[in-house]
Amino acid sequence: MNAAPADNLIDTLAERFSKNTSRHADVQWADVQKRLEAKPEKMQVLEAMEKTGGEPDVIGVDKKSGEFVFCDCSAESPSGRRSLCYDRSALDSRKENKPVGDVVRTAESMGIELLTEEAYRELQTLGVFDRTTSSWVQTPDGIRILGGAIFCDRRYNHVFTYHNGADSYYSSRGFRGTLGV
Repeated sequence: MNAAPADNLIDTLAERFSKNTSRHADVQWADVQKRLEAKPEKMQVLEAMEKTGGEPDVIGVDKKSGEFVFCDCSAESPSGRRSLCYDRSALDSRKENKPVGDVVRTAESMGIELLTEEAYRELQTLGVFDRTTSSWVQTPDGIRILGGAIFCDRRYNHVFTYHNGADSYYSSRGFRGTLGV
């Protein structure tokens, strides 16, 4: 990343961090910025999260690694990561009307980890997300082997988990991810 785009991203992240202090009450921005400046490869991942509409923000500190955890905190599922089926196998199984890609490979190529159902529910304690969209989450092998995948959303002030065929895709379903820094 060049200096100017990196500075712009740092400014964007710092502003978002200061506007949403309830997401990271015990974290100081100076500590986050110092870590970001020491890890330019993580800045590239955050830039990809930002460019696809994720609005990444710090949501805590990983107790094991001590890393700051960034997560997509956009009000709705990131707009640049929608209309994707669940994984490569699902994409390959479609004979017609294939989506442009799949969630698992897109997350991997970006360098982020797809949220688990538990992590999605934890995110919902920090704000209100996905009131008109939904987000694919990591699917247990037992469900995936049978052709399914799971996704979550928030409706009626409640977080729901649903299932669908892994090969399905919708313009209102994307995915959220996390990054440790």
